[in-house]
Amino acid sequence: MTTTKQNIDNDLVAILEKVSDPEIPVLSIMDMGVVRSAIIIDDTVKVEITPTYSGCPAMDVIGDDIKSALIKAGYKAEIDLILYPAWTTDWITSRGRKALEDYGIAAPLDAEADKSVLLEGKRLVKCTNCGSANTRMVSQFGSTACKAQFQCEDCQEPFDYFKCLK
Repeated sequence: MTTTKQNIDNDLVAILEKVSDPEIPVLSIMDMGVVRSAIIIDDTVKVEITPTYSGCPAMDVIGDDIKSALIKAGYKAEIDLILYPAWTTDWITSRGRKALEDYGIAAPLDAEADKSVLLEGKRLVKCTNCGSANTRMVSQFGSTACKAQFQCEDCQEPFDYFKCLK
């Protein structure tokens, strides 16, 4: 898994790990990899965040939630939106991937496998309920644009698949 360099003050990690992704509340913004840096300068924390995709409507909420968490911890906060480098699903932590699966959302595959699944109908996405790869895509779009809707042919349960973004 590729990650980008993060510059996060150790005193801030525990605070930021408590800020949930508003669209997938079992994930923290740290699990999602949207926090690029968080440093303390005097009594102000400067946080840089990268959206999961350009125009993501959750970024304002995430920024507000970060500010609230930092203010509650006794800091002032400044939030900057950083668009480059673009966020990638490679930045989701292994803990985040497990949390997605436990929540019922299949974690993203690599880019080649993702294309095979979404464009060619290959059965590579495992059911989050029973683990079977005998699944089919129902819709290229799930509850959000970054997810696709799948159904397991064995247990018949529907589930979301988090698309690979590079």
